[in-house]
Amino acid sequence: MDSETGGLDSGDKQRRTAAEIARKKVLEAYGADTSNFVRANEHPKADAEEWKKYHSAWQDYYQKYYGDYYNQAARDYVEQEKLKYERSQAKSGDMEAIEREMRAGAEAQGIREQIRAKATERARKVRRSKHFAPIIIGAVVILAGVFLQYNQMIFANVAAYVTPGGGSVSSITAIDPNVTAEVGPEPLLIIPKLNVVVPVVFGFANDTASMNDAMRMGVAHFAVPGASAMPGEIGNFVISGHSSNNIYSTSEYKFVFSGLERLIERDLIYVNYNSVRYTYSVTSKLTVEPTEVSALTDIVTKPVLTLITCTPLGTSRYRLLVFAEQINPSPDGAATMEPTPGSDTEPMTMPANDPFPLQQLWNWLTGRA
Repeated sequence: MDSETGGLDSGDKQRRTAAEIARKKVLEAYGADTSNFVRANEHPKADAEEWKKYHSAWQDYYQKYYGDYYNQAARDYVEQEKLKYERSQAKSGDMEAIEREMRAGAEAQGIREQIRAKATERARKVRRSKHFAPIIIGAVVILAGVFLQYNQMIFANVAAYVTPGGGSVSSITAIDPNVTAEVGPEPLLIIPKLNVVVPVVFGFANDTASMNDAMRMGVAHFAVPGASAMPGEIGNFVISGHSSNNIYSTSEYKFVFSGLERLIERDLIYVNYNSVRYTYSVTSKLTVEPTEVSALTDIVTKPVLTLITCTPLGTSRYRLLVFAEQINPSPDGAATMEPTPGSDTEPMTMPANDPFPLQQLWNWLTGRA
């Protein structure tokens, strides 16, 4: 028995054992005599009980043998179906992965197409814009030229309200204008209302070029025949200063008189000269032509101060004159001014702002610079 079943697996051994048990029962039912089986088949009317035993034994045999067989077959079938299902799921997962990759590829392709379309459109716009490049460049050059030519008009109007002198006047606003104060020897012009504290330059000729050189260092004494008085002398003491200039000018005093139009009657102006502070009170203002120097040489019988600057702001079209009378020290007994050499009939122009860039270029080309 062992030799017959030595090569079988455990399942086959179990089925073989069950079949052997059923066979034994069949043999027991017929007393191990097959003649009973033959006799039952040859004589149908044989004992019914014997037939039932025989039939029952065989049923038991088939149930034990084939029952195990079909159970195992069912389990094998279930395993096979499970494997098929897992494989189908794996294939389905692979298909989903493939579909995802395809969708990702399609999306990437769509993005590439969008990028390509945008790049193409941008290149088209760049090509179209090249036609406007000369116009744009020309406009930029024109605007730059206009700015360089007329920048002083813009900045002068701003500087007129932003402390053009840049000085601190907190110490002089509280001084009693009727008290003569001891000051240092440096000549200064002080206008508290405009926050102006600026050096006064003496000793330059009264032509425009010389005056412009002087006004780069502060404000300049403009001495002409009939108006050459010094502070404290009977006559007209004239000071000229810039109200505007080109933004690239290095002078820190290019906007010092930009706020001069804001002065009104009785505003105070101080001049430090020879260690004495002279106080002046504004009396009037006047706008004249640049050549109307006679407005400075009217006969006066007391010490007066006249401030000159260009107007309108940013141009040299006219001259603004601000007149003020000395109120301290007392003008009584003031000395008379020394006459300045020169002819009253000599043509003369009051100081002006520096010429515009195009004017400077033209003067340089024509040798007038």
